[in-house]
Formats: sequence, structure tokens, C-alpha cells
Amino acid sequence: MILVTGATGRVGTELVRELVARGEPVRAFVRDAAAVRSHFDPRVEIFEGDLDRPETIAAALEGADGVFLLTPSSEAQPAQERAVLEAVEWAGVEPIVKLSVLGADDASPLQLGRWHRAGERALEESGVEYTILRASSFMQNLYGMSGSIASDGAIYTAAQGGKVGMVDVRDIAAVAAAALTEEGHEGQTYVVTGPEAVSYGEAAAVLSRATGKRIEHVSVPREQLAASLQQAGLPEWYAEDMAALQEGFAAGRGETVTDVVRDVAKREPRTLEAFAQEHGAAIVGQA
Repeated sequence: MILVTGATGRVGTELVRELVARGEPVRAFVRDAAAVRSHFDPRVEIFEGDLDRPETIAAALEGADGVFLLTPSSEAQPAQERAVLEAVEWAGVEPIVKLSVLGADDASPLQLGRWHRAGERALEESGVEYTILRASSFMQNLYGMSGSIASDGAIYTAAQGGKVGMVDVRDIAAVAAAALTEEGHEGQTYVVTGPEAVSYGEAAAVLSRATGKRIEHVSVPREQLAASLQQAGLPEWYAEDMAALQEGFAAGRGETVTDVVRDVAKREPRTLEAFAQEHGAAIVGQA
């Protein structure tokens, strides 16, 4: 039985599907079981709990053979990850596979990068069998730009011409499933990317070809991006992190491309072209 935290998010949802397809028993850790029951395959066990209530984490681990650790991007993340790890150590459940971020480091300009590195270090020092997945920017994040695409025919970023090894979350899920169910991934830190690095200008062109809608990439200053994200409702620290992330892309810090999906998941990683053919209409508001 694999316990999946963050089970209703983009990666968690796809991981649950991947594990079910592999015939693996899955337990989804959620806050409101009734609200999400239809979200999952009937074979998935739903466990209602709260990462801020450690006793529910401990109960969810009963009978588990592995844990996928994914906590929401919030100021509670460090405490929540500590709570899960403490419960895992107490229960003796392993392996634990943690979703981290590309560039996780104590000196990261991103608060999330520093938090994720702290979580990684806790795993490394725990004695529990673990695998860390440092994921590149998701292709699915393009959905977050659908508003400006629909209204202005534009993608606004502070990434300038910087390239990013965008990855489909389904490929991250496939790597996670392999790490949770197969031998040989203990103690590994995998950087999970798509098959190529592309700029947002190139992404706009890909979406344009896939949908027939003219879309352009417009560069904006970091400060303007951070302000617009706050106006859209993001907390100040998170808006600043996202703006800093794109500034890092402009400086070349997102260009990494690896063969992890091919080597670990034993599948070809999805290209942005293929993703756009499948999801482009929905992203640009045609579906």
C-alpha cells in the first residue's frame, strides 16, 4: 500500500493514476474525503486527514509500504514535512519519495528552494530509505497563463529568452511510481525534466501552431510580475518567489535537461509539442 500525500494536486493525481495502472494498492491522504471521492478511481482508498494534525498522519501510515511526500507550497510546508518524516520514522515505513524543486539549495533566492533543501537534508539524515525528485517547471503551469492568453493573446513572464526544461507532470508521476515500487533508487536525487529546454517565446509559438491562435511572449520586469501575482491573490512571499524563479530562468538556471524519465520510468518524456496538441485548446480557451 502506497500512501500519497498531496493526492489531489497535479502530480499527486497523476501518481495515483499511475500506481493504480500498475496494479499497486493506493491510499490517498486528503482533507475532505466526501468532496474528492469522485476524483479518484474506485480502487483507491481515501483517507481523511490533515498534515497539521500529526496523529492523522500516523494513522494513515498503518499498513503502508511506501510514502509519497508532497506538501502544499505554503509557510506551513517545513513543519508539515517534519511531521510526516517523524511519523514515517516512528512507523518504520519506507521508502519515502519526496517531490522537491530544481535548484533546491540553502542559498537559493527562492524561499521554496531553501525550504525544500531543508526537507531533503532531513531525509538524508533520517536513516529512512528515500528518493528525492527535483522537478523542473511543469508544462501544466501554462494553464496558469490562460487568462492573459484569452484576453491579450500573450504570455507575460520575467524569463526573457531564458530556456526551461519543462516537464509533463505525468512523467514526474511515472518516475515517482518507479522509485516507490522498484529496487535501486534508494538514496538517489533525480532531476526530472522534459526532453528539451524551451523559452517562453518558443512555448508561445508551439501553442500557436497547435491551436491556430496567435500567441506572443511579452517580457515584463520582475517587480511588475510580482505585483500582478499579488493582485491575483498570491501571498507576497509566493509572488516574490515566482518572480525570482522566472528571473532565474532569464539567467539560465532552468536550462537543465536530463534522461531521468527515460532511464528511471522507462518511457520517452513527453515533448511540449505533444502536450500542446493535447491540452492547447483548453489552455487558450477553445475547449
